[in-house]
Amino acid sequence: MDPANIRNFSIIAHIDHGKSTLADRFLEITGTVRPQDMKAQFLDRMDLERERGITIKGKAVSMSHVGVNGNEYQLNLIDTPGHVDFSYEVSRSLAACEGALLVVDASQGIEAQTIANALLALDYDLVLIPVINKIDLPQAEPDRVASELMQVFGFTEDELLFVSAKEGTGALNILNEVITRIPSPTGSPDSDFRALIFDSLYDSYKGIIGYVRATDGSINDTDKIRVMSSDKEADIVELGIFNPGPTPVKTLYAGQVGYVATGFKDVKECSVGDTLTNSLRPAITPLEGYKPLKSMVFAGLYPSDGEDYDNLRSALQKLQLNDASLTIQPENSTALGFGFRCGFLGLMHLEIVQERLEREYNLDIIATAPNVSYRVHLRTGEEIVVENPTYFPNPSEIDHIEEPMLRLTIVVPGKFVGSVMELMHSKRSEYIRMEYIQSLPGDEDSSESNSTGRVMMEYTMPLSEMITDFYNQIKSKTQGYASLDYSLDGYKASQLIKIDILVNKYAVEALSMIVHKDQAVHYGRSLVSKLHGTIPRQMFEVPIQASIGGRVIARETVRAVRKDVLAKCYGGDITRKRKLLEKQKEGKKRLKSIGRVEVPQEAFLTLMNINS
Repeated sequence: MDPANIRNFSIIAHIDHGKSTLADRFLEITGTVRPQDMKAQFLDRMDLERERGITIKGKAVSMSHVGVNGNEYQLNLIDTPGHVDFSYEVSRSLAACEGALLVVDASQGIEAQTIANALLALDYDLVLIPVINKIDLPQAEPDRVASELMQVFGFTEDELLFVSAKEGTGALNILNEVITRIPSPTGSPDSDFRALIFDSLYDSYKGIIGYVRATDGSINDTDKIRVMSSDKEADIVELGIFNPGPTPVKTLYAGQVGYVATGFKDVKECSVGDTLTNSLRPAITPLEGYKPLKSMVFAGLYPSDGEDYDNLRSALQKLQLNDASLTIQPENSTALGFGFRCGFLGLMHLEIVQERLEREYNLDIIATAPNVSYRVHLRTGEEIVVENPTYFPNPSEIDHIEEPMLRLTIVVPGKFVGSVMELMHSKRSEYIRMEYIQSLPGDEDSSESNSTGRVMMEYTMPLSEMITDFYNQIKSKTQGYASLDYSLDGYKASQLIKIDILVNKYAVEALSMIVHKDQAVHYGRSLVSKLHGTIPRQMFEVPIQASIGGRVIARETVRAVRKDVLAKCYGGDITRKRKLLEKQKEGKKRLKSIGRVEVPQEAFLTLMNINS
């Protein structure tokens, strides 16, 4: 196909602003999906996505559409996630496009993730088409939202498009505007073949399947491909496009989005960001790949049954192929055995990965409490990165510690500014700026939630404060109206110490945590109190202690289960009863010295919502 008749575009928006519904209308209008096969959120294939109503993985689909000039165009759409934890998926999708639809809810207006995704698209120099969705809702305020878009992003009034994705009103006009406004791919059809892998998955029969954007040249399904980073070569098992499911084709041309089944079995042989080329006529320079993303939250994943260790490793490697933002490394814990230390982009990302492991690979997983990585500067001048509290060095060896900081963008109705500032003050944050997103004159009283306009606030805050139930707290303070976006903003020196948790006088490594010095006693008491209600009673007393070094700062005791040894005594001298009680006392003393306490999974989850 002539690259001049190809358009590659993405849909970006805040979560729940109607991306997937708009994609459904495009599939219907272009006839890509038969009416009897159509269902809501068609591109969201995972059960998790349908249950939660969010997009987790970006999806590609090729559609044929006849423009107003009578020419037929191939429109390659990549639907993207809206949650902040999956912003890496968005960046990978945008790198394979020339333009993007910026979708905004007509009732909710601009949210934090709207701003973040728009700036990300501008970084890739994409053409943005603003789309105001859900204009059919009774509470919709398209004029107010249009004013916000013009004020924040500088769009002109004639650039704005209005649509009801649910009813389909205006969807056809958007497709025609995509053809008109978004440029065609710039690659050369006559050059040596080059294609960038922007996503991939593993298939038991076809090996690694790379989702590619062909930039230059063309390739046939009979050719042999080469991975430019590793020089690995393989015969193409299958070549195809998404129409909407995997559809085999004979040739993939420059500018197209499709897939290549490589047959590779080792996940290290072909990964996201690699460049594929023809092994007989290889290109000289690879395409600019993706920058590896740094994980923000770390947690240990362990199989509940030690025999499932190899299965967990295999499952994580396959999942990592499909989710390039997941990092894994082997780890050993005295309490939990062999497992893996995994890096995630956020708590939602952690939750989704754990659930996918349990559902897709039938594994029973124990996840430790999430924590962040710290830069520890030793007195010797050496700098080490601590991702696990277990490896926290002795305090006498530490010069100072740096913790990761976040730059937060919060968008809230004006009446909640005081509540948000109060919450941020308790989170060791620093105020940067505040900007009012003005409404049109006369719209101030249009709804209770926007009675005083909307405010965008920016703060810096330690990442460790984010993973202690911050999201739930800010939603509670703002009655659910707040939207939140964040990005890593370097490291900053802070007074941090390690809290050890002792169960029956034995330290449980997986429950250790690194906290700020001023909050240590509060966290220690809260955690010990929650563990007291989680750890089951034994035949002996179980002390639960929180300590800093050798100093215990909090303690609770799980009372012993008492057995009535006097039940069989129905008379006789009192010495008989004393003898039985002494015997029981000696047995419990011996049991306490050799007994081991099973720490249930719920105990580790208490660390995730210790502030709730």
